[in-house]
Amino acid sequence: MDETSVPSRVPTRLIVAGDTVLALPRHIKLRHDPGRGRWIILAPERVFNPDETAVEVLKRLDGQRSVSEIAQALSQEYQAPLDVVTNDIVAMLQDLTDKGVLIQAAKG
Repeated sequence: MDETSVPSRVPTRLIVAGDTVLALPRHIKLRHDPGRGRWIILAPERVFNPDETAVEVLKRLDGQRSVSEIAQALSQEYQAPLDVVTNDIVAMLQDLTDKGVLIQAAKG
């Protein structure tokens, strides 16, 4: 068998864009820690401490709404420019996706 007939198994990176629909995988949880009075993301052998803005976005990741829909709602709610909100959200979600905290929601 020559190398050209072997399928490539190069991992692909999910690029977060406006039409991306994300969700937390089943093994990762967003929880409020009453002892510390803050929200945390619990992942296997890792804990993330999202800021208040990130928490507002993460609470809206329901596997149904797109990044653009979430950005538009937050832009209206906080009376902030949509392009600024969208850019900030995409950057934050891309970072969490790259760390394996978020996945693309299953279609269906």
